[in-house]
Amino acid sequence: MRFTDRAAAGRELAEALRGLRRDHPVVLGLPRGGVPVAAEVASALGAPLDVLVVRKLGVPSRPELGFGAIGEGGVRIVNDAVVRAAGVGAEARARVEEAEREVLLERALRYRRDRPGVPLRGRTALLVDDGIATGSTALAACRVARAQGAARVVVAVPVAPPEALALLRREADEVVCLSSPEWFGSVGQWYDDFAQTSDEEVTRLLARHAPPPSPSPSPSPDDPYSAPPEGGG
Repeated sequence: MRFTDRAAAGRELAEALRGLRRDHPVVLGLPRGGVPVAAEVASALGAPLDVLVVRKLGVPSRPELGFGAIGEGGVRIVNDAVVRAAGVGAEARARVEEAEREVLLERALRYRRDRPGVPLRGRTALLVDDGIATGSTALAACRVARAQGAARVVVAVPVAPPEALALLRREADEVVCLSSPEWFGSVGQWYDDFAQTSDEEVTRLLARHAPPPSPSPSPSPDDPYSAPPEGGG
């Protein structure tokens, strides 16, 4: 199963998630590529949209190879098998984590600007990405959502390999995936258009789905600073 682009994948995924509307979920896109998918899901479900920022921890000599991931709230996932195979020492792991932690905090601030994150306590957290390769980033996202008090965690993606889905089913309450090919390759191979999602697009989509600001309280008649100026006219 192929997808035209992330927005089209999001609309198809939303159809498979219609039943979650009654749970009043919070839709959480995994930046950056998951946010355009999540925006379509949030629109279809009438749900709030936020991001859940996680960062892959890459092997220093091969940054594309992740030995784990970190997330907001101090969550840290390490794949010991990759650490052993790549010979990544404790000092090197600490340096990578420190650098990625700085990026994580900066991006969370950039994406949300001055808006607080949508509270998850007691809610269903619906985690959406454009696809999953190994599952380590989505696994960290699940644990971040639980640490923030989510009552239920659902992972939803257009495409992922069977082994990654099996990993996530041990952590999430539910996993929804439209296509799970035995021969996977990479996420981008299953899209006609897999252009990189920019930080600006993420910020724009979040701002578009931001809840309206709370109305300011009416001024008290006893407040001298709210009284009209005397005289004049």
